[in-house]
Amino acid sequence: MKVAIIGATGAVGREMVADLENSALKHLDVGLFASERSAGESVSFRGKAHEVRAFKLDLLKGYDACLMSAGGAFSRQNARSIADMGVTVIDNSSAWRMIDGVPLVVPEVNGHVLRGLPRGSIIANPNCSTIQMVVAIKPLMEQFGIQQIHVSTYQSVSGTGQKGIRELSSQVEASFKFADISPQVYAQPIAFNVLPAIDVLDQFGHCFEEEKMVRETRKIFGQPELDVLATTVRVPVYHCHSESVAVRLAKAASRQEVLDCLTRFQPLTVCLENDHSKFPTPRGIAGSQGVHVARVRLPVDRERSDWVQLWVVADNLKKGAATNAVQILSAIS
Repeated sequence: MKVAIIGATGAVGREMVADLENSALKHLDVGLFASERSAGESVSFRGKAHEVRAFKLDLLKGYDACLMSAGGAFSRQNARSIADMGVTVIDNSSAWRMIDGVPLVVPEVNGHVLRGLPRGSIIANPNCSTIQMVVAIKPLMEQFGIQQIHVSTYQSVSGTGQKGIRELSSQVEASFKFADISPQVYAQPIAFNVLPAIDVLDQFGHCFEEEKMVRETRKIFGQPELDVLATTVRVPVYHCHSESVAVRLAKAASRQEVLDCLTRFQPLTVCLENDHSKFPTPRGIAGSQGVHVARVRLPVDRERSDWVQLWVVADNLKKGAATNAVQILSAIS
């Protein structure tokens, strides 16, 4: 199989290379592409050095699939042309997620939509914060049904790419030197701070990251009227996103019934211990390809309830992006 990775030198692109290298897919012929600025860099794949080439459309001829993480503008301009060449495009940007007829896929949640897709299709990778949430609540949706979701996210700076990582690093260094901080990437300093909205704001006060979580969740679950209340927050953490999730079930359950439901779902790692030292944190699970759940609980003083709260953590560059894309590729191969 010939697989291209576009954006191979970016934060997500490098993780795509790593996840593809460690995947069960055999006999891969990999082509790595990036911007003119990154052309000529060398990236190792399965023991062989590969030169990163500047993207040109005709260089994609003969490829079977393309993992793309080069931004929405690039994808809107090029994804359809690549697909028209018979190359299946798995796109990590937000460009195609809400387009009718384009599957928006988390394989453990709605992988059935991939069945029978022809070569030359465009498949959208959901937003990182959406991916980990829908994996965590998928078993609850199946067993109890879900009527409403409340989510607050604590999202790392790597969600903004390498520039977000550099901004946090430079501001931390400046803070310790008592130097002035001049934000470049974010509107306010991110070091030792919490920014209560991510991306542009609409006239109703919702930010784009929140809109993505709402609309993508509805599309993935096939429930266009599902209530999703989201607050997305940027925090001074380098890698991994955390989420506080509360779901209203369609029927009441006990805490043990909820725990049993979650632990049976193999894609999840569920912490059953009420121990501060055991809870999954961004620092503890960085590099993990899975979704981690802890602090599963009902409202105080309730033995049964239709409300359930949980803590969800995942590496946004792994399951939130690269790992999910490689899982999609594996599912269609």
